[in-house]
Amino acid sequence: MFTDHPGPAPDSASWRRDLLLLTLAFGALYFALLGGNALSNPDESRYSEIPREMLATGDFVTPKLNGVNYFEKPPLLYWAVAGCFAVFGENEWAARTMPALFGLFGVLITYAAARRLHGRAAGVASAIVLGSSLLFFALSRLLILDMAVSMLMCATLFCFILGVREAPGARRRWLFYGLYASAALATLTKGLIGFLVTGAVMFLWLLVFNQWKRLRPLHLPTGIALFLAIALPWHLLAAQRNPTWAEFYLIHEHFTRFTTTVHGRYEPWWYFFPIVALGIFPWTGFFWNATREALAGGWARRKEHADAWFLVTWIVFIFLFFSKSQSKLIPYILPVFPPIAVLIGPWLARQWAEGGKGKLRLGFNFFSFVSGLLAVALIVAVTMPDLISDPVQAKLLRPYAYAMAAVLILGGVMAPWFARARGLRAGLTTMVSTAVGLYVCLMLAAPHIKRPGTKDIALAFAARAQPSDTVYHYGEYFHDFSFYAKRVVGTVAFKGELGIQIDPVAQASGRFIDGPEFHRQWAGSMRIYAVARRKDVVELFADPAFRYHLIAESRAHLLFSNQP
Repeated sequence: MFTDHPGPAPDSASWRRDLLLLTLAFGALYFALLGGNALSNPDESRYSEIPREMLATGDFVTPKLNGVNYFEKPPLLYWAVAGCFAVFGENEWAARTMPALFGLFGVLITYAAARRLHGRAAGVASAIVLGSSLLFFALSRLLILDMAVSMLMCATLFCFILGVREAPGARRRWLFYGLYASAALATLTKGLIGFLVTGAVMFLWLLVFNQWKRLRPLHLPTGIALFLAIALPWHLLAAQRNPTWAEFYLIHEHFTRFTTTVHGRYEPWWYFFPIVALGIFPWTGFFWNATREALAGGWARRKEHADAWFLVTWIVFIFLFFSKSQSKLIPYILPVFPPIAVLIGPWLARQWAEGGKGKLRLGFNFFSFVSGLLAVALIVAVTMPDLISDPVQAKLLRPYAYAMAAVLILGGVMAPWFARARGLRAGLTTMVSTAVGLYVCLMLAAPHIKRPGTKDIALAFAARAQPSDTVYHYGEYFHDFSFYAKRVVGTVAFKGELGIQIDPVAQASGRFIDGPEFHRQWAGSMRIYAVARRKDVVELFADPAFRYHLIAESRAHLLFSNQP
């Protein structure tokens, strides 16, 4: 049961030991084979190309994608990835280091928060629940903004709930400073949600549960000064150097994105229900009983369990906020996973200590059901025609899908059996082992899961192209080509997410042309390269007047030129 008093006095040796073991275990899981596959389009390649261009140009204020001002997000993650490139080189492992580090950071702060709230066993259990959850594992190995901003938002909220439990003094002050600093860093990662959403969670809990007395002292003047010192300078510099930045960043990327479908990411209101349910696999079946016990006595005893209700407020508000949004993507819901882990982890620790097999039966049965469902889905996906549009990809994925299905079926059968025959330790260990086995298979399958990119084409181009040569992307922009070829490109009859309309320099560059201009340049004396998807040049290549030389090809893309 959640309590409103601090846990036992910290044992510094056990803290160090637990943090080290968690770092080693989840560091191995998140960093293994991290650079084993090419960057995906568009997200990973976009968030690698922008830092690459920062290093190439020396401009760390105005993010640029393919030489065009990119105002959609603030630059913290770009700076961090650029730092990794400077240290480790411009490669896939370096690009994905930051999400893996933020994933590891999330595991460790969840351990620390749960331990402060409920003791050592609860901290370890909560960290394992979070770190071994399916969606958390997947996003820790993918270069997007969401792992970074989500874990910084979670740091803000954990610092808050731990801070209001402390008596006035140095520990409380530093927890509140951690709140202000992490909120500022979240704002520098993905914009205003970095403090608006977390601020709304804190305010709602204080209001609904009448916890205002616990708020003082909140060190507001120095806290706001710290927040502004971190978050404000870049915003001022970006506005000063780019007259079109403020309207696009503040209006288009925040309010328009939330209230309209202009970004083409509309999903139904129930979209996040199955994502959360599957995302916390293998722990989904334990969530109901854990939450019910944490809130024992319900609304009537809400003040007694105010800290548990904070976690529920956190989950419900963020879930409803992103469900209401007209722009939905799977990673947006990641901030609810740490509080879910801090509800499940202490409950599992108590059942472990008390030997409560009966209460875990639902969780083990649900684990078996979902494991079987996933196993069947994997086999169907790679064997049924047309479910995977690329037959070559389906064939390549088949052995990995069979291996994952075997792991899931074996784990789904053995985990509940071990729990009954040998105790909870054996059952829970089998569940975790099943999840790890599944994730190892996913790591090995990763090169074949993603859609074919242009890495091979880009490397072939970089090996032969001269600085004076012109290269266009025909009918599309391939983010990974720019990263691997290490140069900006032109596009033909395509704008997409390139914000040419807000960048006068890009408009005047002559790199973004239409079809007739492409044909005029193609017929000239200068060497022109073009990159295209095979399906996009069928009509072009069928024109007998269009002469070209095929330079390189891959399964989905072509590199061709107007000269041999």
